[in-house]
Amino acid sequence: MEAILYVSHGSRIAAARYEAARFVEQCKAAIDIPIQELCFVELAEPDIVTGVDRCVAQGATRIIVVPLLLLSAGHAKHDIPAALELAKQRHPSLEIVCGTPFGVHESMIDIIIDRIGEHPTPLDNESMILLIGRGSSDPDTKRDITAIARLLKEKTNVPHVDICFLAAIHPTLDEGLEQANASIYRHVFVVPYLLFTGVLMKTIERKLEALPVSHQQWHLCSYLGYHPRLVTLIQEQVLSLSLAKKGA
Repeated sequence: MEAILYVSHGSRIAAARYEAARFVEQCKAAIDIPIQELCFVELAEPDIVTGVDRCVAQGATRIIVVPLLLLSAGHAKHDIPAALELAKQRHPSLEIVCGTPFGVHESMIDIIIDRIGEHPTPLDNESMILLIGRGSSDPDTKRDITAIARLLKEKTNVPHVDICFLAAIHPTLDEGLEQANASIYRHVFVVPYLLFTGVLMKTIERKLEALPVSHQQWHLCSYLGYHPRLVTLIQEQVLSLSLAKKGA
């Protein structure tokens, strides 16, 4: 029997765990596979091995692992595979196939644009976008955020899109805010490239509140959160991995 195991990042913030669970409920309703469970890479329970155990306890013989991660970095490349290897040792006959993070995809650009569009102030030729990534020592993170920023600029025709990161790499959040503050743009749309709320979102909010008064208007957009396009991407990935089993 086939199962889906959704792997979210995890957070100490209860609201972030609730949002992940709510998001997975939306996915469950859209995907016709009887066994579907949620687990976390870190900072929350159940962990990945426990998530696999729960699927097996319900009769799963094959698990499609869906990383609820925006980009491929340490968690996707190392932490999740290592945990799945441990789970395989506990269940040697179990087949596990693992999907990929959302990555650089046109649908992700559309979701960002939707979040910007929720703000009452429209983008214009006096606007810039500051795209804030989580950050990672993995070089692919900066490459992918740079690619997303380029596509965002092309699709919105906004004069300037800049990037910064919350951890591990430059430019930092402070550096990104400083550059935006020194820019010629009257409107700065701050876009947290985060899937759910949590400590990092609260950090962004706190930094913006501490900015000195200036001629600029700062517009904090929502993090990505639940969006039908994300569910569609997951449906497509699950279908692809499910068909791969059948040799389609």
